[in-house]
Parts: sequence; structure tokens; C-alpha cells
Amino acid sequence: MTKRPINVLFLCTGNSARSILAEALVNRSARRRVRAYSAGSDPKGFVHPEALALLHRLRFDTTRLRSKSWDEFAHTDAPRLDVVLTLCDEAAEETCPVWPGAPLTAHWGTADPAIDGTPQEIHQAFASTFRLLRSRVSQLTSLPFAKLDEASLRHRLREIGSSRGNGIDGALDAQL
Repeated sequence: MTKRPINVLFLCTGNSARSILAEALVNRSARRRVRAYSAGSDPKGFVHPEALALLHRLRFDTTRLRSKSWDEFAHTDAPRLDVVLTLCDEAAEETCPVWPGAPLTAHWGTADPAIDGTPQEIHQAFASTFRLLRSRVSQLTSLPFAKLDEASLRHRLREIGSSRGNGIDGALDAQL
């Protein structure tokens, strides 16, 4: 892999919750090593209010977060993607654009927190999704990219996607 930051694109169908949370997590924790983007095959055009509320509670900068189409990343003038990760089963099953640079792809199936329910149920769904993504992002950003060949990195990405989350950050969890 290269010495420049690794560019990761998180995909969901609506690009309003899961992929937005993953983008925010990576960009807060690993800006120098990994840079994240998010997009959707059928973007909602807005970030889910509960995703924004959760990120605000945790003091994330949300000024650049927006729901956008994956078409923005399929052009030659888009950031060069190294990894594309689908977070929802619908996006994983869709025919993705041909990404310039032929990035590695993997699926990190994650339940959609944008559920119908009481405010408490919705809050819990977003907190649970955030915890899982935080664990996976932590594993991603700690990978020794410079030491991994393409096959090894692909294997590690798939392993991370099958993990159910581990490690608890009590101080952060208290704010969820």
C-alpha cells in the first residue's frame, strides 16, 4: 500500500445513518493514516437527525457530513479509493460503479438503526450501531497497511466485517 492516507468509501443505500457514522468515526480517529468518505446508491439527501444528534453529543464535527450519491466517486477526478466497504445488504447486492483504481471491496453487514419506534428505541438502535462501527473502525485504522499485500488486506477487511464488536470505551459509552 502507499504512504499517502488510505481512502475508504463506506456505502449504504440511503447514505443517511450507518455510512455517515462510519465516515465520521474514521475521520476523527485516523485522519493521517486513513481518510473516509460515504455515499449511497439511492441517497436520501439528508443525514438522519438521530445520527447527527449522536455525533453532536460525542462532539464530532458534522459540518462536512452530507448524504450523497456514489456517482461522485466513480469519476476520474474523485479521490482515489483504496477500499470500498458496503454496510447494508442492499448495497452489497447492487451492481456498483466501476471505481477508478480498482479498490478492494468487502461487506461489513450492519443493521440499519433508522427504525420505526419510540425515541428510546431509536436512540438505542443508533447507539448499538455506533458501538459496532466504532469497534470495526478501530480494527481498520490499526491495520499495518504498509506491511499487507492485497490478498492479506482483503482477508483482514472481511474478518473485520464478520466481527460483532469488542472492547468497550466506558467514557464514550456513557455519552451514548
